[in-house]
Amino acid sequence: MKASVLVFPGSNCDRDVAISLEAATDRPPAMVWHGLTEVPESDLIVLPGGFSYGDYLRSGCMAAHSPIMRDVVKKAKAGTPVLGICNGFQMLTETGLLPGVLMRNASLKFICKDVTLKVERNDTIFTNRYGRGKLVTIPIAHADGNYFADDDTLAKLEDEDRVAFRYCAADGSTAPDANPNGSRNNIAGIYDATGKILGLMPHPERLADIELGGTDGNPLFSSLMEALH
Repeated sequence: MKASVLVFPGSNCDRDVAISLEAATDRPPAMVWHGLTEVPESDLIVLPGGFSYGDYLRSGCMAAHSPIMRDVVKKAKAGTPVLGICNGFQMLTETGLLPGVLMRNASLKFICKDVTLKVERNDTIFTNRYGRGKLVTIPIAHADGNYFADDDTLAKLEDEDRVAFRYCAADGSTAPDANPNGSRNNIAGIYDATGKILGLMPHPERLADIELGGTDGNPLFSSLMEALH
């Protein structure tokens, strides 16, 4: 599997996700600078977490207009899978590849902690190594992770089974106190209509090795390896 990880000024999880990808594939991904105009031939494009351009204007807004993103959008629309993590999720909404927006957390504070997620489906290239409904622990680290979409968009996401992960309690319930940032319907991640584009706020690369304290993020990368090798 040939993967490309984009690198922006302010990215701080690009190397982390590269390590996770290499561990899953035995092949280092290409690290692609934002100022280039073309992504090399890839089976997967990753938009990593961080604070691209210092999160000025809106998180992910300036990065969405980087030269490289025109080719990312073109390749995504042609069918190349794209994974956007945290700041990468924000870029995906800013480019229109995913619906909705990521707003300031309801608490108006930066949140950095482990959260429990429910895997809503396991029939995608990103989740085939998880069990449907499985509860996993994945870290979050964001100030603007509050997912919002209007009622019609939200209904469409739910009706089309496009919610990838949902914030929940340890027993799997989605009570308000299990929602760390105010996201509508406890949404932590969503797919596009094809299932080939995934945006999620939690960081699977931060719990993808026992040395990091857990491996619940690892199946996402092994799922991609199994689907795209």
